Amino acid sequence: MQTIGLIGGMSWESTALYYKLINERVRDRVGKLHSAPLLMYSYDFQEVKDMQYAGRWDEAAASLAETARRLESAGARAIVLCTNTMHKLAPDIVSSVSIPFIHIGDATAQRIRAKGYRRLGLLGTKFTMEEDFYVDRLRAHDLDVLIPPAGERADVNRIIYEELCLGIVAAPSRRRYQEVMAALVARGAECIILGCTEVTMLVGRNDISVETFDTTAIHAEAAADFAIG
Repeated sequence: MQTIGLIGGMSWESTALYYKLINERVRDRVGKLHSAPLLMYSYDFQEVKDMQYAGRWDEAAASLAETARRLESAGARAIVLCTNTMHKLAPDIVSSVSIPFIHIGDATAQRIRAKGYRRLGLLGTKFTMEEDFYVDRLRAHDLDVLIPPAGERADVNRIIYEELCLGIVAAPSRRRYQEVMAALVARGAECIILGCTEVTMLVGRNDISVETFDTTAIHAEAAADFAIG
């Protein structure tokens, strides 16, 4: 199997899910006591959040690129960035290494298209929902993307940073996400992307009438499949 380099810690709550899901996928596909060969660098997420909210994206890009280079030098044969939001800086990582970068947006879009959906609702951080880097990646796969209105986006974002990234899973927040998803479905969304790697901790397929796509699980499966080859 090939070694995967994981850039995690954004947050560690979801990175722990990556580790679990990748190894479960390898076990299920290969069998016996097999698990994935992994290298991981885990960030201090408070430092990453500070860079995000201060708009210090150049600093963040330089850091992620250097981390990717270090993972490649250590033997990684592909890079997996364990977060949706920081895929804003995916081009900086891609240009810094000579090994494949497994993009969470591509893996998710391919799964959605395989199911025959074209119009989707997107939940994520304010950066993922409001900026072009993620929405345009999905549109490049001929998908129509709906995002919640401003007030709902603020609630979705707040719950991610103030609760889920701290491991807090609260019933009132689940109900709020259910309301936001239902509103997207009422506007024509055929499915929902859980477009933040922590959102799967709060809601899933039983919380809305349409199919949900868990980006954490999809990305982890893509990483495992690459490792297996």
